[in-house]
Amino acid sequence: MKPPKAAIDALLAGTHADPFSLLGVHEGPEGAFARAILPGAHQAEAHSLAGEPLGALTLADPRGLFEGPVAGPRQPVRYHCRAGRAEWWVTDAYSFGPVLGPVDDFLIAEGTHQRLFDKLGAHLIDHEGASGVNFAVWAPNAAHVSVVGDFNDWDARRHPMRRRADIGVWELFVPDIGEWRAYKYQVTAADGQVMPLKADPFAFASELRPKTASMTLRPGKGDWGDEAHRAHWASIDPRRTPISIYEVHPGSWDRDENGWFLSWDALAEKLIPYVADMGFTHIEFLPVSEHPYDPSWGYQTTGLFAPSARFGDPEGFARFVDGAHRAGICVLIDWVPAHFPTDEHGLARFDGTALYEHEDPRLGFHPDWNTLIYNFGRREVASFLVNNALFWAERYHVDGLRVDAVASMLYRDYSRKADEWIPNEQGGRENWEAVEFLRAMNRAVYGSHAGFLTVAEESTAWPGVTLPAHEGGLGFGFKWNMGFMHDTLKYMAREPVHRQYHHDEITFGLMYAFSENFVLPLSHDEVVHGKGSLLNKMSGDDWQKFASLRAYYGLMWAYPGKKLLFMGQEFAQAREWSEERALDWDLRQHAPHEGVRSLVRDLNRLYREKPALHARDCEGEGFDWLIVDDSQNSVFAWLRKAPGAAPIAIVSNMTASPREGYRLPLPHDGRWAEVLNSDAPVYGGSGIGNMGAITSHHGGATITLPPLATVMFEWTGS
Repeated sequence: MKPPKAAIDALLAGTHADPFSLLGVHEGPEGAFARAILPGAHQAEAHSLAGEPLGALTLADPRGLFEGPVAGPRQPVRYHCRAGRAEWWVTDAYSFGPVLGPVDDFLIAEGTHQRLFDKLGAHLIDHEGASGVNFAVWAPNAAHVSVVGDFNDWDARRHPMRRRADIGVWELFVPDIGEWRAYKYQVTAADGQVMPLKADPFAFASELRPKTASMTLRPGKGDWGDEAHRAHWASIDPRRTPISIYEVHPGSWDRDENGWFLSWDALAEKLIPYVADMGFTHIEFLPVSEHPYDPSWGYQTTGLFAPSARFGDPEGFARFVDGAHRAGICVLIDWVPAHFPTDEHGLARFDGTALYEHEDPRLGFHPDWNTLIYNFGRREVASFLVNNALFWAERYHVDGLRVDAVASMLYRDYSRKADEWIPNEQGGRENWEAVEFLRAMNRAVYGSHAGFLTVAEESTAWPGVTLPAHEGGLGFGFKWNMGFMHDTLKYMAREPVHRQYHHDEITFGLMYAFSENFVLPLSHDEVVHGKGSLLNKMSGDDWQKFASLRAYYGLMWAYPGKKLLFMGQEFAQAREWSEERALDWDLRQHAPHEGVRSLVRDLNRLYREKPALHARDCEGEGFDWLIVDDSQNSVFAWLRKAPGAAPIAIVSNMTASPREGYRLPLPHDGRWAEVLNSDAPVYGGSGIGNMGAITSHHGGATITLPPLATVMFEWTGS
């Protein structure tokens, strides 16, 4: 039966609600019948995929609609098209059945599908005898969705998609295309408004900015060699393991001779050996996923599943991770489920409605960043984000996620005035939907990837951030200790003569140091936007600045908690960090800067080799104050210890005056070897010390304290 003219018009305009009902091969009372849109063709003949002729089609509409009977049963077909002397082949996308199945429908609808990245997006597959790409996108409120790209002249009339009505997913298998084909989705809203072309939320690769198309690609790589690394981390308790993190912005750690970003392979050649030599255990990258705006540093991402094109092909990132693992180094990435940008090609009003975000800006808009907030209470949105976390663990073998801006997710009134937020059902400020999402994410990654870590950037006193989700916590492995960073940097900025009046800025942190599993963060946030470098946060003249920074690093590496240092601060970068340029590597030519770098390397080595300094980082039994109240001299002394390990005593003198004959109480008599002195000449210090060791008698030793220095003593026996 011939379709009505209105249906043909809608079909040729790309606005038919169900193109599969008219296009492709259909069984009829007189046998199989084919209908296809073949623009530019004057003649068309149908063939099976094996090449067997099935019958000639006739031009039913001058706009390119062909139809006619075909021999044999219903099957995928290919058309041999001719126009004058030109001829070409077109495999009919509408003669193939769907790829997604009823189990996918059920799990997607339930919000429990944990393999969405295998189903949604663009997947290179073999299907019903043909190779091609299956496109699938969630747009439940759309009237029509078409996939457009360089394979169909970006013409939305060519490839309208099949709607899976129960779950709001649109899919289409497009045969005969492969990797590195650019595409987007044209989404028509329910009211007929055609949205700006949308990038694929599940795209595995993207064009280099300022272009914004998604690219077809197989994510990850096949030949991993990191089994031993992953097995090791799956077998240990990270709380009792040395973790020292080097935080890196991949676009500005270094640049090539033309000032352009290093590729992942070039970064691997330089960064991995450098980090290994420095003794860091982890590299943490600022977000590596695709983002349109360089100064966002990746925190305003539009492509959560795509390593940024700035650094070459996505497989390069997989090669970097594999190389780091083979060198014994873990790779963490910053992950941003807290907000997303409003760029028109992104998730904003994806199908003409507030699909990923909230309709009400009091719930769905971040005033601080001018970005949108995910609707965590919508099961499909939460599932999208949980699957993204799982994706990075599985396809790119990353060792963990540092989750950005968790506090902004937990509180509905975060950074808002009284009339700019909506209370929860109980009248409170807690965002329970975000809480449940974070718990679900942590349950998913910890439940399926042994050895994986999640770290929360959470700046408030929300209880139980690192308590397991099944015990009522958020389920993170670690939490950034923002209080340590704020208090200690404030203290170090004071003139040494004034520090005696602010002694508690160092001691107060031990009141809560074991309430969570903490990471001590000296991150990128402390060296941008007018805050200056860590070196220039220290008070005093140049000598005092370098000495104070060395003393501070010594204090931090001996303080309970895992360590994090932003790139450049290991050699005392003097300028504030900027994403627009490489670090000032030439400073390493100058002894004071190289001295700081040598100290950080030695601190990492000592921290890794001495269980007393790491094995009880998160437990109070690993710490004792030796001197807590000598505010007049601005001296702090404490003990780090662990079962079966020699204890280490740490003393920090935060004044510019050396102190001889200082009495240090110690728990064991005998020899204590001086295993580190931040004032040593090799680090740029004055060389004041204790001749390599001290001896304790009757519960204490008389020692010499260098100026603006931290010294460490390990008990070697009586």
